[in-house]
Amino acid sequence: MEFGPIFRALLRNKGGAILIALQIAVTMAIMVNSIAIMQERSANMSRPSGIDEANTFSMISISFASDADTKATYINDLELLRNTPGVINAIGTNSFPLRQGGWSMGLQTEPGDDIGSGVGTAIYFGDQHMLETFDVALVDGSNFTPEQVDYVTPGDMSWSPYGIITETLAKQLFPDEQGSVVGKTVYIDSDEPVEIVGVIDQLQAPWQGWDDVENVFLTPRMRAEGYVHYVVRTEPGLRDQLMPEIEDALASADKTRLIRGSSTFEETRERSYLGDSAMIRILTFVVTLLTAITGLGIVGLASFNVSRRTRQIGIRRALGATKPAIMRHFMVENFIISTVGVVVGGALAIGLNIFMVESFNLTPMSWWIVPAAMLTLWIVGQLAVAGPARRATLITPSIATRSG
Repeated sequence: MEFGPIFRALLRNKGGAILIALQIAVTMAIMVNSIAIMQERSANMSRPSGIDEANTFSMISISFASDADTKATYINDLELLRNTPGVINAIGTNSFPLRQGGWSMGLQTEPGDDIGSGVGTAIYFGDQHMLETFDVALVDGSNFTPEQVDYVTPGDMSWSPYGIITETLAKQLFPDEQGSVVGKTVYIDSDEPVEIVGVIDQLQAPWQGWDDVENVFLTPRMRAEGYVHYVVRTEPGLRDQLMPEIEDALASADKTRLIRGSSTFEETRERSYLGDSAMIRILTFVVTLLTAITGLGIVGLASFNVSRRTRQIGIRRALGATKPAIMRHFMVENFIISTVGVVVGGALAIGLNIFMVESFNLTPMSWWIVPAAMLTLWIVGQLAVAGPARRATLITPSIATRSG
């Protein structure tokens, strides 16, 4: 079976073939870029937060008493949490990874309002128990000491002179530094100096969609206010058992407040990436639907060609053409159409991806997506044409003797 005669036959009746090729090209462009977006979203969803998610949970304490001693409640709660059998450690904080809410500030290596906004970072308040509770490792420097931790009222906007930062943040603040950044000074809120006492390996910001998601700054401050997030890390396998027990214990310890929002970090992660998972499901549906519609278009064109060429096929059969030869004709014809479609679609896909990367700051697609999509559409095309081609082989030579 030669390509030349089949291709020339297609050129004589090119209207339907061009439409199907264009349909394949558009499907290819949308499929490739949808897969690239799904790949990027999936990679984001699987990023490690830096904490021991399997054994950590959070809950919120909300005081509704106007004269509540929030500092005493804070201290008593942490003592209760840390002394509970099965609890490795616990902190009270303003936020934590994947929470979708919290504080952010700019850090500068030089003081002054004229420097600019600085390097953006998430701010986590806590004490010397933060590192163990979050299960992060010091790669340089030291942890906070109890003497460096202080309690502040909600209206106090001053900053502690000590801080611990992530490796990613350290590299952004001091890109040319080859040695240790411990002991260096950064400035928060334009002119308040903060000495870096330690560097940790990894910890995510509360906002999963933030460009600087790996930038985190820990400060040894305890904000004595009526709204506190407690983060509790338990021994392996005890989290689900301890969650209701700890919630009841905290509620019983102080009747003037509510304990709510108990959540495992699996639940927190699921809520945080709800939009990404929905996007993946929608794009999967769109790609599947487009591929199915393209397959149906190929079936329709092939069925039309079989119907239009019934007498011609009968003559070929009368002249000795075998059933496999008839089937190969339609398979090769569709292969040519599909090839034109996927080649044009590949060019469209690459162009669209370049536009999306430049316009929406997306990650460039992986090299293998285009050839994988080409192969998929080739297979879909061949499967779609197989049915009509098989029906063409059932046309008998006697059809050639009928009047046209």
